[in-house]
Amino acid sequence: MSLPENLRNRLCDLLGDRLSEGAADRDHHAQSESFHRAPPPDAVAWPETTQEVSAILAACDEVGVPVIAWGAGTSLEGHALAVRGGLTLDFGRMDRVLEVRPEDMTVSIQPGVTREALNQELRATGLFFSVDPGANASLGGMAATRASGTTAVRYGTMRDNVLALEVVLADGRIIRTGTRAAKSSAGYDLTALFVGSEGTLGIITELTLRLHGQPEQVAAAVCAFDDLDRAVECVSTTIQSGIPMARIEFVDAATARAFNGYAGASLPELPHLMVEFHGSPGAVREDAERFGEIAADYGAKGFDWATTPEDRARLWRMRHGAYHACLSLRPGASGVLTDICVPMSELPAAVHAAAEDIAANGFIGPIVGHVGDGNFHSILLVDPGDEAEVARAKEVAFRMAERALAVGGTITGEHGVGLGKRALMPAQHGEAWQVMGAIKAALDPRDTLNPGKLVPDRN
Repeated sequence: MSLPENLRNRLCDLLGDRLSEGAADRDHHAQSESFHRAPPPDAVAWPETTQEVSAILAACDEVGVPVIAWGAGTSLEGHALAVRGGLTLDFGRMDRVLEVRPEDMTVSIQPGVTREALNQELRATGLFFSVDPGANASLGGMAATRASGTTAVRYGTMRDNVLALEVVLADGRIIRTGTRAAKSSAGYDLTALFVGSEGTLGIITELTLRLHGQPEQVAAAVCAFDDLDRAVECVSTTIQSGIPMARIEFVDAATARAFNGYAGASLPELPHLMVEFHGSPGAVREDAERFGEIAADYGAKGFDWATTPEDRARLWRMRHGAYHACLSLRPGASGVLTDICVPMSELPAAVHAAAEDIAANGFIGPIVGHVGDGNFHSILLVDPGDEAEVARAKEVAFRMAERALAVGGTITGEHGVGLGKRALMPAQHGEAWQVMGAIKAALDPRDTLNPGKLVPDRN
């Protein structure tokens, strides 16, 4: 398909060579980090201002052409794929840090700024942006998917760190939500509505984010356990004891093996916890000692401390590279990725059940997780050309989600819904899913924004 001629002419007048219908640009925006695939969009545009986004959306909405926002392309559930064709908006050129306010501990940015670029910009202020999903994702995309990651156990998710937004609605209207103030009770919380809406309700063109002070002292460590159950039970006990962990990450034996082969590590092929502590030197020392005592009770061994910035960077770079490391366990494979989140009291049983189901079905399926808040992931390695194998992997992932719901958890703690988990939404939300559809219809009556995702299809 191609854009309607009248729309193409309007967009060319507005954007010039920042509109492309070339095959290479379209194909690049048809890729996904996971196994999800869709045809390429009909065209790609690179806006540079909010006013351009407004004009683009108004023009597309008039003729019923879908618009899909694209950040860094790191989402895992096919969020940014053009399943019904249309125009992809690539925000790579809207990447400016607009204003840093150290005294308020806030920053305003455009959506194409990546988390690493933002923290580089903040180095001299003594502040940092805390949400760390691993990938160097764009912050607009992180807000749209309500991302979290390794530091969420201490600093919260995007939901907790987005104060205000500028959003362009489907018909081109520009609205602002939230304020720079620490709190407000003035009406509906529209900021919370757009955070996690996955580009289905509006396009984010500016964000005001909460910042945190750089900790005086940071210490990190990795330790091994004889079996999966003991490692995960150690996490539950640690959190319940009130130790303010900055990060507490789980990797299973298969992931440790992948790290050794892919990243040149020398970890025992056992389950591991990776932990980090932030605070004053005295607080960090005390927290580390308390954690060490708990871990010892569960048989932890081989504590390896990383106290220099370089050692810590290597440790977390290895953890953040877990997906590609795990793919190396089966060369040529794709990953059926899934994540669930359960109450902390249910975490050991949920991880154990997932591991048993993966093994019973004969998959290589490493498990990793931000287990300090009950969230873990599995990477089921499949032959992408074997439809039967992919279907079996999806069934395993579906059962993980069912078990999470049965104990009061959620079908996804941070990956989001996109294409991959849309079929599970009725099981979690019931009639509330239809309410989400009604909100979508009110704000986007022509179903212009990222159609085919998150909410029910229109009747």
